[in-house]
Amino acid sequence: MQRDDAQLIPDSTFRGICLGLVATFLFSACTDDRPELRLIEPRLEVDRKIANDFATIMEERSAVSVTMVAPASNLETSTQALLSDRADIAFISNNQPFTSGITTVLPLYANILHILQKQPAIATDASDLFTSGTVFAGPPGSPSRNMLEKYAAQQHIESREIHFVETFDGECPDIIAIFVPIIRDLRSRLERCGDVGLYRLYSLGSPDEIGTGSAIDAATLLNPSMRAFIIPAGIYPDNADEPVVTLAVDKMLVARRDVPDTVIYDLISEVIRLQPALAASNPTIFHSLGGDFHSSDSTFVLHPGAQSYIERDEPNVYERYSGIAEVVVTIFFALLSGAYAAVRIYNLRRKNRIDRFYSAAIKLRQSVSDATPVAERRKTISQVRALQTEAFELLVDEKLAADESFRIFITLSNDIVDELKEASAPDWVAPES
Repeated sequence: MQRDDAQLIPDSTFRGICLGLVATFLFSACTDDRPELRLIEPRLEVDRKIANDFATIMEERSAVSVTMVAPASNLETSTQALLSDRADIAFISNNQPFTSGITTVLPLYANILHILQKQPAIATDASDLFTSGTVFAGPPGSPSRNMLEKYAAQQHIESREIHFVETFDGECPDIIAIFVPIIRDLRSRLERCGDVGLYRLYSLGSPDEIGTGSAIDAATLLNPSMRAFIIPAGIYPDNADEPVVTLAVDKMLVARRDVPDTVIYDLISEVIRLQPALAASNPTIFHSLGGDFHSSDSTFVLHPGAQSYIERDEPNVYERYSGIAEVVVTIFFALLSGAYAAVRIYNLRRKNRIDRFYSAAIKLRQSVSDATPVAERRKTISQVRALQTEAFELLVDEKLAADESFRIFITLSNDIVDELKEASAPDWVAPES
């Protein structure tokens, strides 16, 4: 006796398989299949807080998962973390040297050079400012540290003449020079050094000197990624009484080149979508965040995913030239219509000419009656012949068309001539039998 196939499997085993399939389906349905990106933690405290807020918002609200990873050591830079595949994306200042394998995703916010000098001021000239005492410019490899070292080399200052300190622990430095956004809590940060007004912001010039070939213009010319920036009066009331002229550089969101293009495209889309949430946590930083920027503004090569996002609204080759094609087609049909109209006018003028011959021939025929003398009839025949000769001359000169109208005129004029000839013949001439 043949058994049903279902009876070959015990009931308990069958139920177990079904439960396993259901559990597998539910697990796969609940699995977070979002792309995952690792953001390297910045070394500077201010940037670290901004990056942490950015990662939190992206992790909680976006279609792209972003998690923070700590650097391997205090000396590991964001560039090194990316190249060693310890991170996928990073916050890097736009004045960092070009590095192959690192690509730009999106400019995030402006980092502004804050130069704070302890009072009473020891140096008044910029060339002596950084050699007049201890200097805090962030950790080695940071944008402000690199800028100061480059500035020292340009001024022929030995690097050992600048006394860098790594932290605020212990005695506060005489000079603080760091690239950070507008620090809303600068007062609380400086309170660790005692009197909040102990430090004054150092200005690289006056606002009316910008664009006049001043030192600030030379700095931006030698460092194209930087731009002149004015910190308005009242932003730091305890540390500046007047507007402060300084430098600014963009903080860029960068990625390794091998991060998939679609992931970077989605990342930019989500960052732009979540701009209000980012601006709510940092209103002075992300308020102008946008997805339209030029590739020449970046030190690094654009990531292909970023390039695709920038060109998302640009016309393709058909759309790009469709406007030109429409103009060409319009001009073509206009010329065609004009040529057709010109031909019609030309033909109409020819018709008017042949109509003149019709009218003249008919008028000559009507001028002859049965009582008209033979001599007058012969004269009329000559005039009709003259009309024919004139018509043929115009035909040769292409002022008349060799068409049906011309043939009708010739036939009509010949009939008139024949009729006048018969009427002019003597009575004794017998007609042909």
